[in-house]
Amino acid sequence: MNLAIVLVITAAIALGIILRLAITRSLQAKASVGLAATIRPIDVEAFRNLINPAEDNYLRHRLPPAKFRTVRRERLRAMAAYIHVAASNAAVLVRVGEAALASGDPRVARAAHELVNDALLLRRNATAALARIYLALAWPNSGFAAVRVVDRYEQLSGAAMLLGRLQNPGVPVRLSALF
Repeated sequence: MNLAIVLVITAAIALGIILRLAITRSLQAKASVGLAATIRPIDVEAFRNLINPAEDNYLRHRLPPAKFRTVRRERLRAMAAYIHVAASNAAVLVRVGEAALASGDPRVARAAHELVNDALLLRRNATAALARIYLALAWPNSGFAAVRVVDRYEQLSGAAMLLGRLQNPGVPVRLSALF
């Protein structure tokens, strides 16, 4: 008798969780229409300047060691900020792409699939780059390259623009700042 009561209560809780997930996902799909507005543009050229090893070498030779470490840490924090924004944009684009996957148009679905894959890859690369940045903050004289993140971000930008053009030809999608 006690086992039956436990099973009924467990089944009711499981049903509640399933219903909640279903409702949450349907609300997320409806909200994905406005997701593109939450994307924050990134100045890719400034980001490339931060990760340029030639810039680091120039600063290393021109500044005293203590000043170089201070400047290097500031640059690493700026890199981390850019990478956080890129990862955040990638998370938004994963949701946009997932919402577009349900499209009946095979070109839109293919572009959405490519966008989701690129965004997930960028998030993985961003996580690895952040780990390296935080290690470099402890040892500022160590080498660092976040070129993969910048390159992936530009690739993701192209995939987002393609999907945007296929879905709404008149509305531009930008992931990098134009100054």
